[in-house]
Amino acid sequence: MTGWQTARPGRVIAWTLLVLGGIVMVMPFVFMLSASLKYNHEVYELSLWPKEPTLDNYRYLFQETRFVSWFVTSLIVATITTLSVLFFDSLVGYTLAKFEFRGRQVVFIAILSTLMIPTEMLVIPWYILAKDMGWLDTYWGILFPGLMTGFGTFLMRQFFMSVPNDLIEAARIDGVGEFRIWWQVALPLVTPALSALAIFVFLGNWTAFLWPLISTTDKDMYTLPVGFASFTGEFQTEWEMIMTGAMVATLPALVVFILLQKYIIRGIMLAGLKG
Repeated sequence: MTGWQTARPGRVIAWTLLVLGGIVMVMPFVFMLSASLKYNHEVYELSLWPKEPTLDNYRYLFQETRFVSWFVTSLIVATITTLSVLFFDSLVGYTLAKFEFRGRQVVFIAILSTLMIPTEMLVIPWYILAKDMGWLDTYWGILFPGLMTGFGTFLMRQFFMSVPNDLIEAARIDGVGEFRIWWQVALPLVTPALSALAIFVFLGNWTAFLWPLISTTDKDMYTLPVGFASFTGEFQTEWEMIMTGAMVATLPALVVFILLQKYIIRGIMLAGLKG
C-alpha cells in the first residue's frame, strides 16, 4: 500500500490545513513583490504577476528618496540595541540568578514591575530627558530607552537559574574571575535564550514607531517605520512605490526570522517551562 493509502485521516487533514494556512500567509508577500514590479497602470489589475516587470520602482526608491538613510538608521538602532540588551540583560540576569545578596528579590520584583508600565506612559519622561540632555534628533536619543529591558532580564535570569551551580563553583575554585565565568561557562549554556531574545529585540526595534516618531524631526534621522509613514503620505495613490518600500523594509526581518526561526520556538517553550 502507498503512503497516502496508509496515512491517517487526521494527519491528512492536518497537513492540508497547514498547506492552506501557509498559502494564506505567503500570499500578501507575493502580492507585495508583484506590485513592486508593476507600473502604476498595472497595480489595479487583478493579475498576480506583472505583464511588464520593471525595476524602475526600486531605482527611484534608492536614488530619489531618503529611503537609504532611513534604512541605515533603523539598521544601526536595531543592531546596537540588540547587542546592548544581550550584554547587559544577560549580566543582570546572571547576577540575580547566581549571586546571593540582600535585597535580590526586591531588585528582581522591581525589574518585573517595569513590564506592567505601558510604553505610552513613558514617552513623556523619555522626551523630557532627551530634550534636557540634547539628545533629540540623534542616534542616542532613539537608542537609550531600549538599551536594557525588563523582559530580557527576566528571561535570562530564568535560564541562568538552570545552569548547575557546581560548574560555577568549580570555576571559582580554579581561580576564574566572575566575568570570565559568565562569558565562558554560563553564557554558552543559555544560547537558545540569547538567540530568542536577539530576535525579539531586533524585530521590536526594527518596527518601532512611536518613540522614533516623537524623538526625531529631522527627516534624515527618521527610522524606517517613521520614514515609511511620511513616504506613504507622499505617494498616496502610487501603490507600486508603497509596495516597493514595504518589500525592502521586510527583507531584514525576513532574513533574521529564516536564519533563527528554530530558536524562537525553542526559546519560547523553554521560557514557558522555566517560568
